[in-house]
Amino acid sequence: MSKKDYYEVLGVQKGASEAEIKKSYRKMALKYHPDKNPDDKAAEDKFKEAAEAYEILRDTDKRSRYDQYGHAGFEGAGGGGGGFSMNMEDIFSQFGDIFGGGFGGFGGGGGRTTRRRNKGSDLRIRVKLSLEEIAKGVEKKVKVNKYQSCEKCEGTGAKSGTAYQTCGTCGGSGRVTRISNTFLGQMQTASACPSCGGEGKTITQKCDKCAGNGIIQGEEVISIKIPAGVEEGMQMNLSGKGNAGARSGVTGDLIVFIEEHSHPELVRDGKNLQYEHYLSIPQAILGCSVEIPTINGKAKIKIPAGTQAGKILRLKGKGLPGVHDSRHGDLLIYINVWTPQSISKEEKQIFEKLDKSTNFIPNPDKKEKGFYNRMKEFFS
Repeated sequence: MSKKDYYEVLGVQKGASEAEIKKSYRKMALKYHPDKNPDDKAAEDKFKEAAEAYEILRDTDKRSRYDQYGHAGFEGAGGGGGGFSMNMEDIFSQFGDIFGGGFGGFGGGGGRTTRRRNKGSDLRIRVKLSLEEIAKGVEKKVKVNKYQSCEKCEGTGAKSGTAYQTCGTCGGSGRVTRISNTFLGQMQTASACPSCGGEGKTITQKCDKCAGNGIIQGEEVISIKIPAGVEEGMQMNLSGKGNAGARSGVTGDLIVFIEEHSHPELVRDGKNLQYEHYLSIPQAILGCSVEIPTINGKAKIKIPAGTQAGKILRLKGKGLPGVHDSRHGDLLIYINVWTPQSISKEEKQIFEKLDKSTNFIPNPDKKEKGFYNRMKEFFS
């Protein structure tokens, strides 16, 4: 796959000044920074692509070669085009001043702000909600077993919170730098310090409560505000409510998966609710008033005389709200006519007499819609 033009990557013109190139790169780097786009491979690739472009265009000699030969001017030389490839360690070490210390453990400026920070893992829990809770929104308090920062050493892992020293190998930066010579000049690369693992300090005496890890197993009661209208399978991300990172690291997130309790009478279909109601034959013929369950109690509705089986009644606004739309759906009532499977001798005689009446011969009006047309009307 051919590489994109470096000027296009940074969104600058070919004659852009050094200040313009730096400003544009900073904007791109902040937009696609790993701290803002965790576990996003596409963002990471764009982050590296921007760094590669900046590495070439910020240097007068490299930029001149690129302007003359393009990517071909660096092929096989370890400096752009085919052979050039920057890893995260290189980027944060060389361009730390670009970020200005604005993000977690990767913030730039060199020195202490480029130290690696351990990140705690994310936690996942499931929360079951009733339709009543979904209709109004709810605040749930859940007890979560998780790793927490050790109180005794304040998360440092060091005895009394102070038994550590600056790493002698990296001088506290958390990085070691290697310089190699190429025909383009000296190339500088950096990686995590092997002595301190990128933390910039080493523990001289470990905390006896957490064994130097800075975290201990515990539990926390977390309050989760769940908005109205959520659905089965949706998830919420609570930043910083997961496992604590080792030795003053970054806390992970708590991911909440939504589950629904089935309602004893109502069935959910998006924002709409469905209910099946059975009428007796006399009720269907004569009409009646019946009580229908809703999400907020009971509603009394009138069934017109001569109501046919399969008719769908709609109660506007008696459904559920959407997560991003406060307008409520409807309650759809599906009418069925109950036919008894056994009747008395007297009842049989009554129906035998009625069967001879012309009023009981099926004769649907052409205006009456069939079952499939009614379904199409309600769900189109």
